[in-house]
Amino acid sequence: MQPDDEPKSKPRAWQRMLSGRRLDLLDPRPEDIEVADIAHGLARVARWNGQTVGAHAFSVAQHSLLVERLVLVETGTVNHALSMAALLHDAPEYVIGDLISPFKSALGIDYKTFEWRLLAAIHRRFGLPDLLPVEWSARIKSADHSAAWWEATRLAGFTEDEARLYFERPAGARTAVPDEVVEPWTTAHAQARFLARFSELAH
Repeated sequence: MQPDDEPKSKPRAWQRMLSGRRLDLLDPRPEDIEVADIAHGLARVARWNGQTVGAHAFSVAQHSLLVERLVLVETGTVNHALSMAALLHDAPEYVIGDLISPFKSALGIDYKTFEWRLLAAIHRRFGLPDLLPVEWSARIKSADHSAAWWEATRLAGFTEDEARLYFERPAGARTAVPDEVVEPWTTAHAQARFLARFSELAH
């Protein structure tokens, strides 16, 4: 057998987590997902490609808490499942990172399918439906847009006129400046706050 004819080993498609789990990125299983890994990863992923003010990056963990807060403010009542879905709306980024929207659009549908498959596994792991009710998805998406407005204007250097071109200006109960965009938290604080809120919602 010539060297070029030797069988090639299958490319590694799994990510080893600090919990010891091995998550297959191409075929994610709910049993390989741990909230501690999610919190650890999201607290270390920077929103806005790190282009935010402050001594620390504005993490996806902090953003997730902001979105969950905005959903709660808008609804006015606690729906633990909806709040959990909001908290976990960007959870796939604990392994795939936070790609800015223009880059996601450039990558196309394959990336979106990959992201959705991982989110569906995360939902199953924590007792949520693969596909959220349409009303829930709409509320989370609206809160996500409001969060982007606050982050853009408070942390990412956008003027309000500029932000108005790209993001949904917060309306209704969301017009008060959220605590989560006053300044970026440390990694340890963002991770701890994410885990604490998850624990509150899971019980």
